[in-house]
Formats: sequence, C-alpha cells, structure tokens
Amino acid sequence: MSDALATPSRTSEASTEAKAAAVVAALAKAEIDQADHAMRNWTDPEPGPVRIGSPQHLRMFCNMLLQTHNPYKPAVIDWPRLDPDALRRVTSLPIWDIAVQTEGRASVRVQAFADTVTAPLLRSALEMDGGEEARHKVVLSKLVEAYGIALAPEPEYRPPADVEWGWLVTGYSECIDSFFAFGLFAAAKRSGFFPAELVETFEPVIQEEGRHILFFVNWAAWYRRNLPWWRRPLYTLKVMRVWAFLIWERVGIARGIDADGVAKDANFPMNSTSSLAEALSPRAMIELCLAENDRRMAGYDPRLLRPETVPKLARLARRLLR
Repeated sequence: MSDALATPSRTSEASTEAKAAAVVAALAKAEIDQADHAMRNWTDPEPGPVRIGSPQHLRMFCNMLLQTHNPYKPAVIDWPRLDPDALRRVTSLPIWDIAVQTEGRASVRVQAFADTVTAPLLRSALEMDGGEEARHKVVLSKLVEAYGIALAPEPEYRPPADVEWGWLVTGYSECIDSFFAFGLFAAAKRSGFFPAELVETFEPVIQEEGRHILFFVNWAAWYRRNLPWWRRPLYTLKVMRVWAFLIWERVGIARGIDADGVAKDANFPMNSTSSLAEALSPRAMIELCLAENDRRMAGYDPRLLRPETVPKLARLARRLLR
C-alpha cells in the first residue's frame, strides 16, 4: 500500500521539477533574446536633428555603446559539438593565434587611450569598448580550448608609446576587418563551411564589432570637429598615415608577413577569405559584405554616422568588376 501511494508522489515531484526546469530555461532564453535585441536596436529618446561634434552627438554615440552592451559570459558559452569534417575545417584554419593576439592588442590599446580621457561619459564608453575587446579574446581562447586547437605562446601586450595612434589604428582596422567579417560569416553560414550553430555562437562577437565601428566613426567625426583649427591639419595627416600603415600591413598579410617578417597582427576575415568564400565570385562577395553591413547597422539611430570609407571603396571595386 505504501509503495503504491509513493509512486504517484514521486511521479508528481518529477513532473513538478521538469516544469520548473522548463520555466527556468524559458526565462533564460527570453533574457538572452531580449539582450540580443537590445544589442542590435537602439534609438536615442531625444528627438530632432543632431549636429555632428555637438555635446548631444557625444552623448548619443556614447550611450549607444553603453546601452547596447550584451552581458553574455564567455565562460558559460555552450560550444556546439562538431562532426569530424566540421572540426577539421575549424582546426585547420591558420588564424587562431593571430585572432587571439589581435584582440589582446586591441583591448590594451583601447584601454590605454581611455586612460587619457577625462570626460566621464566618453571614458566609460571607451572602457566598455576595451572590455568587450578583452572579452572577444576570452571567447576565442575558450573556442580553441573547446576544440583542442593548440596556440603559440602569447606575447606581452604593451600599450603603444603614442596611445592616440594605437586607438586610431585599432578603430580604422576594425572598420576594414569588420566589413569583410560581416560578409564572410554570412557566407560561412550559407555554405555550411561552419555549422550554423557555431556561426550563431559567434553572433554576439560580430555584432559587437559593428557597434564598435559605429562608435569609432562617430567619435572620429566628433573629435575632429572639436579640435582647434590649427591642430586639424596634423590630425588629418596622422589619420592618413594610419590608413597608409593599415594598407601596407594588409599587403604584408596577403604575402604572409608583417614588418618583422611574421604575419602576427591580422584579423580573422583578412586571413580566411579564400577558405570561406570559395563558392562566391569577388563581385558576389562584395555585394554580400555590403548587404550585411547595411543589415547590421540598420537597427541603430539613423542620426548616427555610418562607416563610409570601406563601403565606398567596395562599391568602386564592384563597378570595376563588371
């Protein structure tokens, strides 16, 4: 009699626990979905036009970055199990050392520049930017750990002697690399080169890069407008030197070297185009990058400036490929 009475009770307890677990899982998913939507969509509540370089412009692009932060934790990412072919494709890409080291350098450079800024709101936004770059490094480190990818010993990450130079190199470098990363990740998902689950796991990282370049191009425009007229020519020359450095760097990457003879400062997209986009013509790849760039920027306040240089160069290249 007692066993008969106990069985329904145990069944009821198991059912209650299952329902509770389902509720917790549903709440967790809803929280993740809400954070993901907030990261991709933001509009400043104050209406009206915004003058580039104004205090309102500064407040807007800083709040965009701060208020769209996604609080995911790399340590709890559930890396999907890969079948043997997918695992081989992932582990065979010769970019993981470079990717981890690039994010390590970026976080140090951004934080070094943040330390020179006295305006509280701008400093907070820059610190958020640097913290997210550091988190990207952790994400990549967790990925290589999960899939058994061996990394070379990491160098010591030191702030540059010219912290403004380091910040400009990081910002404009991300403008180039993120534009191609948008298209490459879309191509990887469409082609099945990476499993869709793995691409989706990386989605927060890729969208964060979109936020970073949106923040950077607005900072660059705001900063230049607020420089005294006599400092603008030197600053413009410095930006031109940064672009020349980045172009030279990427020529070196294409050859597999850098200024020291080793390809050690490249971002993921610049080293993986041939692997991930074999099925696309150059024109189709450019069109995909442009479409993805527009899609990823579409959710943010239209009064904020968008990156223009790389998309303009891409459209020019597309015309030449006709």
